Amino acid sequence: MQVVEHELTVPWEAVLVEPARRSGAGVVLLTGSSGRVDRRRARVLAEQGLLVLAVRYFGGPGQPAGICEVPLEGFVAAVDLLRERGARRIGLVGNSKGAEAALLTAVHEPRVDAVVAISPSALAWANLGPGLDGQDRPYRSGWTWQGKPLPFVPIDDSWFAEEREPGPVAVRGGYELSERTFADRLAAAAIPAERAAADLLLIAGGDDEMWPSLRYAEQLAARRREAGRPVRLVTRADAGHQLVLPGEEPRPASPVFRYGGSDRADALLGEAAWEPLLALLGAG
Repeated sequence: MQVVEHELTVPWEAVLVEPARRSGAGVVLLTGSSGRVDRRRARVLAEQGLLVLAVRYFGGPGQPAGICEVPLEGFVAAVDLLRERGARRIGLVGNSKGAEAALLTAVHEPRVDAVVAISPSALAWANLGPGLDGQDRPYRSGWTWQGKPLPFVPIDDSWFAEEREPGPVAVRGGYELSERTFADRLAAAAIPAERAAADLLLIAGGDDEMWPSLRYAEQLAARRREAGRPVRLVTRADAGHQLVLPGEEPRPASPVFRYGGSDRADALLGEAAWEPLLALLGAG
């Protein structure tokens, strides 16, 4: 299907990808800690009839340079824009830190109809990078709502200070250590996915080397089920952090991070999640 890209600069840098034939559903697309506007995935989803808004939520004009006290209201504004453009069903699709943002937004904004959380966290974490003040320490929440920082788990920097062999690093151990160090912060920082009115699809690989996204996804799913809320979990033991959806090419290996999985395993997980994802979002 043909799609048209519209560049946006206000209130954030974004691209709105409009399909020739719209299903009536819209998607806010949020990437992880790379900060990029994910044009490739936006086009792949728009080709399925979805109106897709891919947003830069940090690192742009007027935004913090890092994921530091980012207002969730910015994602609500993206929902408003899609509604104004005629979308009747709104989904949030996020991977990694973007999944964290999508889940937290759905908890606070009942007009979100669906969330697809790829390689998610079950916790709200401390900032990654500096805030508007240019400072990244002491640690602060990554997110705010109505001007108030959300409870968060700090990072135990001792893991990252250890000497290691040169080359890409698997940082999962740093998150796991931080959970143990700040165990008293976990309950308050847990993302209450059971409170979200949205339908929820969780996608996670068991070989994720960035953080334990499968364990997190299982925790989120358990809370949803206990509350009688709809949830579906799609997983694959050998897949990593970087999901590959049908129509996408695997991303080049990072010189900085080890993501786990393999091109084949990540693509097979994407294939398994594809139909549930499209059905949840309302593609057509």
